[in-house]
Amino acid sequence: MREVDHVIAARLHSSVPLVGQVARYIISAGGKRLRPALLLLASGALGYRGRQRYNLAAVVEFIHTATLLHDDVVDESVLRRGRATANESFGNPASVLVGDFLYSRAFQMMVETDDMRVMQVLADATNVIAEGEVQQLINTHDASLDEAGYLEVIRSKTAKLFEASARLAAILAGSGTEMERACAEYGQALGTAFQVIDDVLDYDGDAQEMGKSLGDDLREGKVTLPLIIAMERGSEAERQLLRSVIETGSTGELGAVLEIVRRTGALDATREAAAAQARIAIDAARALPSNSYAEALLQLAAQLLERRA
Repeated sequence: MREVDHVIAARLHSSVPLVGQVARYIISAGGKRLRPALLLLASGALGYRGRQRYNLAAVVEFIHTATLLHDDVVDESVLRRGRATANESFGNPASVLVGDFLYSRAFQMMVETDDMRVMQVLADATNVIAEGEVQQLINTHDASLDEAGYLEVIRSKTAKLFEASARLAAILAGSGTEMERACAEYGQALGTAFQVIDDVLDYDGDAQEMGKSLGDDLREGKVTLPLIIAMERGSEAERQLLRSVIETGSTGELGAVLEIVRRTGALDATREAAAAQARIAIDAARALPSNSYAEALLQLAAQLLERRA
């Protein structure tokens, strides 16, 4: 990861000072760096030691960071990871344009691999992520959204880059179609579980640990699995209340919403949905060669369910 950080620092350079300033601001905010870590772990499990893994790990982090910049503008977010978002600090135009810079820099770097398969995977992933973002926008404040529609969005918006990160390791290692498929399945399931747990924490997390406010999803009109399950299990009066707050984005009834979500067992059911995805990831990881890197991938899937932030 230190090597990846060196690549990131070097490739953030721009002759336009504001570009580097905004990009460094959001990247230096920390974060879990799960996507580059996933690429590095899968590369290690498959025996690939070439330096291209550092370059592509930085590429997936740049793509992820670009999505964060754009997301925060769309969602009008003011807080991420415990500090002001880039759009709050530098304004929406700078955030959008620096996000564009990071996307284009990522594509410059992937071209340097001179590998058409690598470029295809990353180009497809970036396009699917954009489609997922648009679909999520369409779904905003839609109280009729069901679990299938919810999962479709997160598999596009979040899990796709996890999938691409793991798949790239198999491509770099020249591991063949079956191993590439196993890595992709692991990444998609891990990314899905990660997002499902993230959606639990919006109703059951610690705001200080998460670096954002409880109920942000509700305020932004995002219909996530805890709400979907609560709508299915609640009384008619509870469904009417949930429908109203989803459609208006009002957090004035947040306390009542939290009570309904907890009383209906929606949080436990959502955690079980995440656990089911984690089990899929674990089964996929067992197809990898047995070594410390593969063991770390197994542990990552298991420990994901314990995250609180």
